[in-house]
Amino acid sequence: MTTVVDVDARGMQHCETTALGVLLRHQGLDLSEPMLFGLGSGLSFIYWDGKNMDFPFLGGRVKPFELTRNLAAGLNLDLQVHETASPRRAWENVTAPIDAGRPVGLQLDSYHLDYFRSKVHFGGHIVALYGYDDHDAYLVDTDQQGGAVSTSLTGLARARAARGPMTAKHRSFTLTAPRNPPSPQSQIIPAITACADAFLNPPIANLGHRGIEKAGKLVRTWFQRTDTPQRDLPQAALLMEKAGTGGALFRNLYRDFLAECAQLLDSSRLRTGHGLYTEAAALWTEVAALITKAGESGDTQCLVQAGTILCDLSRIEREAMQALSRLDAYERKVAPSTARGLA
Repeated sequence: MTTVVDVDARGMQHCETTALGVLLRHQGLDLSEPMLFGLGSGLSFIYWDGKNMDFPFLGGRVKPFELTRNLAAGLNLDLQVHETASPRRAWENVTAPIDAGRPVGLQLDSYHLDYFRSKVHFGGHIVALYGYDDHDAYLVDTDQQGGAVSTSLTGLARARAARGPMTAKHRSFTLTAPRNPPSPQSQIIPAITACADAFLNPPIANLGHRGIEKAGKLVRTWFQRTDTPQRDLPQAALLMEKAGTGGALFRNLYRDFLAECAQLLDSSRLRTGHGLYTEAAALWTEVAALITKAGESGDTQCLVQAGTILCDLSRIEREAMQALSRLDAYERKVAPSTARGLA
């Protein structure tokens, strides 16, 4: 058995931040999960539907691996990414860093992992690999999936080779911190303003605050979108609350990120954003509950209520991001004197 020594195999709530936490702690950089999510400008929104989809999908974050790229760029981390069509080369790309004593991040389809109890194809799942033997691979996944877990090498190979939405060609990656990395605190404002700008200026109406408003209109029609509402509506709500989002479609994570930032920077705009995202997180959980109730009861009024709240959420989040997008010019002057350092 070959394993990386001294890996902190700590599971978190969300898969990508869990993997990033493992890789960065091994580099001596220990950040909270909300801070990893926020510094990666991870928050977003998408209303995704299509002819080949059984039911609409509500997403609350940027696309898979974009968070990792954003975080690496902001913290000046050396991000080495390997992709290949060859299973043999793909395995070599993983064993080389493991043999050299470094954990590796993998993007794969969670459907094929032995320890997953819910068998749904998701090609954007990310885990950290820290060891292997002749039969099994040793991974770190979310708390929900068990934290430090193992899966067969054959299952891992199938998961990495899978094709379909959000998959990557046997993607593996490592992160290396520079000798003198920038302070994570110095990257708070750039990360927040980049996230806010993208949210406020989406290229299409399915994204950002426009996407939430669109969802508010379309969710009312969801009974017409499925023959099995008792299955599809509760499942959509479950994805919002339980499927590695940290709750409230990632709004809980971003709320906690802003709270952590408000302890470091004395900013009225930051406090405004935090207050609005505290309100938004509670409303997203209410929306999920209404969607579940609609599926279980067949009551269309529940979807009407959910749609009304989503339209309110579009406004609330737009106002929050407008406040946060204006951090840059003002806060650069006060941050150095008021910041109290990352704990």
